[in-house]
Amino acid sequence: MGSGRLRDNGLSAETESQVLERARNGDRAAVKEIYDRYSGYLAATCSRFLPDPRDQKDVLQESFVKVFTSLDSFDFRGEGSLKAWMRRVLVNECLKALRKRRRSVPLVFEDNVRDVAEEEDTDPPDMSGIPARVIQEMIQGLPEGYRTVFNLYALEDKSHKEIAGLLGITENTSASQLHRARAILAKKIKEYLEKVKIKR
Repeated sequence: MGSGRLRDNGLSAETESQVLERARNGDRAAVKEIYDRYSGYLAATCSRFLPDPRDQKDVLQESFVKVFTSLDSFDFRGEGSLKAWMRRVLVNECLKALRKRRRSVPLVFEDNVRDVAEEEDTDPPDMSGIPARVIQEMIQGLPEGYRTVFNLYALEDKSHKEIAGLLGITENTSASQLHRARAILAKKIKEYLEKVKIKR
């Protein structure tokens, strides 16, 4: 398969630039092609921020509306840039949905969770044997503020400065929430591994 060509789910092997060009010219088949290629990927990303399926559906729909009405203004920068841009649009919509649900009040960063950060081990647990679905559920189970910061930092590669700007918090708060999120996840992972060991 040539570089930059996609065949996911039996779809055509056209490059992003080719499909994008057709979509910009009003080809409805190309629009559907873009949707079919990336809807699953974006849905998975959305679920990391918004555990409620109803929220996911609304945000995914709104994201695709924004994508398809902004294709002409999108600056294509090589294969993979369309997918990356669509992800950024989706993440922004996820954050907007979180803010809207709080009626424009900054996300609540829960401090009533037991401070497991103090119990965090130096060496992170081995996650290699844990199904991705289980890890996903663990992340979704984090308090909203912790989950949002963790996703932005670990999955979206945002700095604490960028996260602070996006969420209206300080960089120290962002770092603290990330530390707590990691500690909670580490605890959940250890508990999961212990259960698996017992079943065996």
